Amino acid sequence: MLPTILPGSAPSDRGLHEQLLVQTLEQAVDAVVVIDEHNRVVLFNAAAETLWGWPRAEVLGRNVSMLVPPGIREAHDGYVNTNRITGINRIVGTSRDVPVERRNGTRLWASMSISRVVIGTRVLYTAFLKDVTAQRAQQQHLRQLSLVADRSGSGMVVADADRRITYVNAGFTRLLGFAGAHALGRRLPELARGPHTDAGAIDALRACAEAGQEMQTQLLLYTSDGRPLWASVMMNPVRGAAGEPEHIVFVLTDITHTKMHEVLQHKVLDAMAHNAPLHDVAMLLCREVERIAPEVTATLLEVDADGCLRVLAAPSMPSEIEALTNGVPIGPEVGCCGTAAATGRPALSADIATDPRWAPVQRAFTRHGLRACWSNPIKARDGTVLGTLAFYYREPRGPDALHERLVDMGLHLCALLLERERERAHIHQLAYYDALTGLANRSMLRTQAERRLHEARRSGAPLALLFIDLDRFKQVNDTQGHPAGDALLSAVAARLQDSARAGDVAARMGGDEFVLVLPQCGASQAAAAAERLLAAVAQPVEAEGAVLYPGASLGIAMYPEDGADADNLLRCADLAMYQAKSAGGQCYRFYSAEMNDQAQERSRLESDLRAALRSGGLALHYQPQMRGQALHGVEALLRWTHPQHGPIPPPRVVETAQECGLLDALTQWVLQEACRQMADWRRRGVAVPRVSVNLDAGSFLDSALPDLLAGTLAAHGLQPADLAVEITEAVMLTPDPAVLATARAVRERGIALSLDDFGTGYSSLGALHRLPIGEIKLDGSFVQDIETSATVRSLACAVLHIARGLELSVVAEGVETEAQRSFLAEHGCPLHQGYLYTRPLPPQALEAWLADKSPFHSIPSEAR
Repeated sequence: MLPTILPGSAPSDRGLHEQLLVQTLEQAVDAVVVIDEHNRVVLFNAAAETLWGWPRAEVLGRNVSMLVPPGIREAHDGYVNTNRITGINRIVGTSRDVPVERRNGTRLWASMSISRVVIGTRVLYTAFLKDVTAQRAQQQHLRQLSLVADRSGSGMVVADADRRITYVNAGFTRLLGFAGAHALGRRLPELARGPHTDAGAIDALRACAEAGQEMQTQLLLYTSDGRPLWASVMMNPVRGAAGEPEHIVFVLTDITHTKMHEVLQHKVLDAMAHNAPLHDVAMLLCREVERIAPEVTATLLEVDADGCLRVLAAPSMPSEIEALTNGVPIGPEVGCCGTAAATGRPALSADIATDPRWAPVQRAFTRHGLRACWSNPIKARDGTVLGTLAFYYREPRGPDALHERLVDMGLHLCALLLERERERAHIHQLAYYDALTGLANRSMLRTQAERRLHEARRSGAPLALLFIDLDRFKQVNDTQGHPAGDALLSAVAARLQDSARAGDVAARMGGDEFVLVLPQCGASQAAAAAERLLAAVAQPVEAEGAVLYPGASLGIAMYPEDGADADNLLRCADLAMYQAKSAGGQCYRFYSAEMNDQAQERSRLESDLRAALRSGGLALHYQPQMRGQALHGVEALLRWTHPQHGPIPPPRVVETAQECGLLDALTQWVLQEACRQMADWRRRGVAVPRVSVNLDAGSFLDSALPDLLAGTLAAHGLQPADLAVEITEAVMLTPDPAVLATARAVRERGIALSLDDFGTGYSSLGALHRLPIGEIKLDGSFVQDIETSATVRSLACAVLHIARGLELSVVAEGVETEAQRSFLAEHGCPLHQGYLYTRPLPPQALEAWLADKSPFHSIPSEAR
């Protein structure tokens, strides 16, 4: 019960007034608490019971501190008493939010206002509290939402039902540059649209807003300073309780970079991945650039091999301007594209009409509304300028930030595109053209030959296929080195190409083999072409400091007589070429049926040689080298007795091995077999001082040869002195220093070197001293005419004199008569080899010959 506090009225009136006041406070919707001068609660209405959760019976008469939060409970009386004594009203008459600790420990928030009531000497306080927990939470939620919205990277706009803006966040201002005060009351499209904003998309947004429907679209908007910007626009209507649209929320996200990535990166790379043609991808790139930046006219130009501009794509460029641009040489004063391509730096012309670089074409460009140009060079990874990407404008200006971002991405894609095209062309060149000569290779030859044959079948015209093989090309490689051989091949290829007519196909099959396909060419024309070609090939070639005199063997096959397809014609021409080579080379032959039989025989011989090498069908015979009556050594000579054809001449065996790639294997077999036999003789005490084996000049290109020889000797328990290596004169003329280094390494291992067939080929006295040889072999062509030719005797004496001067031993080959032996011995050549002593013998026969010790005699020629 409220104490008597209403003075100045009759008791009956006071009672009425007090009851009236008590009932009023009791029924108030807000919590009401009254404390007396001792800070005891004297009134605690129903709303207060609800707010605190305390029944009034437990509150009335107790200190009000039980209702305040524990943190200020002890000091609360002091605060109230200070106010009561001083009268300074710091909280009286004000309203503030305060925490309320409920009986169950939960916390609420209330808006509290306090009244100070003075009755005589008594000072009472009345507190009115309204539960604002929900409102406070909502305010906190709104503050958080506002904070999040302002810190969002997206622009957020709230508009009323009439689509007029009522709220924008800070992100909207950052995105488009419009402050909130400038945006309020305006509609979004009229605020941010520009000359290239899609009007259809704006109409669609308005229609969806009026219908209360959601919508998402992409729009080209413009910032407050006129800069274009691509935005994703999400529109959502907010409906009232009755379902009617009350507000519209727009969320704007900058997708300029995303759109460039999506359009340029994704679409262009996808097209490239699907191997779209260069022109199609270039057009796609330019069109998408123009869609992102509609104020731009884009062009993509390539710089060709002659340093001229070539239009790859210019979808919006007038045809007259495209024609003016195509084929223009690049240069530092040639418009923007020519300048950018020539200097490798961006070129800007903010006003074409006043730029002197455009003087020759200013009128044409400005007549078509092209007033400015910004061109950027497209560069390969190595810095080479591949082309230009240019933006043209329809008013004097330069690029903005959007254009710069477009160019950054566009240049990368253009470089990928143009490099891919060049790599594709390079791959095509590698796949279908010979890397050394630039002629068509075997694959391209077959394709082009079949195409020419198809045309010949359709028209009934004849066709000739010429197969060319260089004569003695291996000798060039072995004596002059591979660089000289490559130079010779390149020179021959150029002459072949020069001899070809338009429509002819010139190709390199590989190695020293070339092919020329001559459509609409009969036999007489083919013969004339072959003669011209052989004459052209025979012209001297300077290579690596030497003058080469090439020759060629040429075979001709005719369509339709010799074959109906490319493979058959190639086979027939190849056979004819071998016939020309067998005839001595530097000539041509037409294909005939007999050649086919010979080719089949040669093929069977190659197969049989392989089998003989695998199965032990080869043998070595040994011919003694004599010093008077003493054995100096033996030369190992290859023999092959064919099961059907009998003995095969050694030169043919070597030639066959060379043609089918068995020469290295054959050489190793000879070396192994000679060393095996020598080791056998050593074990059985057969007195053979040493064995000589023949190696060609190509073997000395292999730096592993010394180790191979030493290892083979060691494997058979032999000493280096047990082996001599006979080499040809071609080794002397080989300029490759590795050949001489290998020869010296062989000699340093203690293995003797002998120069075979001296005087028959390319003997160079100036080079003789360079080789670490200890012996030369005088060729049998000198020896056989000693008895009948004074000139030959003089030449032989000269060779012997030179050998003595160089302290070289001389072995005379082909000694067949006692007169030859006597002449050579009298002139300082005691070492002889030939039929005077014996023909080459198998090992057992040689042993018998050595044991026989029969007098040496001349072997009749009919018995040789």
